Amino acid sequence: MIVIQSALLQILDLGGPVVLVLLATSVMATALVLYKIWQYQIARVGRHKQLSLAVEAWDKGDVAQAMAKLRQTKSYLAPVLHMALTHEPGVTLSDRAEAEAEARFSRLEQGLGTLDLIAQLAPLLGLFGTVLGMIEAFKKLEAAGSSVDPSMLAGGIWVALFTTAAGLAVAMPTSMVLSWLTARMQRERVFANRALSVVFAPASTVVTEVEELRAAYGS
Repeated sequence: MIVIQSALLQILDLGGPVVLVLLATSVMATALVLYKIWQYQIARVGRHKQLSLAVEAWDKGDVAQAMAKLRQTKSYLAPVLHMALTHEPGVTLSDRAEAEAEARFSRLEQGLGTLDLIAQLAPLLGLFGTVLGMIEAFKKLEAAGSSVDPSMLAGGIWVALFTTAAGLAVAMPTSMVLSWLTARMQRERVFANRALSVVFAPASTVVTEVEELRAAYGS
């Protein structure tokens, strides 16, 4: 505990309270990123091999194979696909299924807004610390009068710029991880939209309807 307090005091002396705020922000961002990675791992985000096989079997008209593959997956989208695959003939559940999928996406995207806020706010906090540090440096320069020591001004500027570097150090990795997580969710939406489209309009049904139309019109 004493070591931690000593380290915090050193940081406070070096960069001021702004650096402490950035340190706390970086800890929060790191914890949130680790939680999102764990959450995506548990939900099996991006791991939809069995779901893909189920949709492919359904598209070919093999209902038994589709249901068997669906039972083998633990994906968070499995209940949505199960709802779509077991709907009664003539009953349209596309809007309901899409809403259920979107609700699951929303839960997985919780926290991404916080990461976005950190990525945008951290550089501004760093710049704010730099401005405060420059003001303090020039105040010391003014107080020194004619006996100005260049090292005094250089040291003050160095400390002031340290907060900008700290802000960028927090913002850049946060922004990169946020882009990665956002891209993963975008791929999830594409997969879910395609899967539901195939479930509600399988190729086997389309072929059958085309054949019936051709037979009805004698073409």
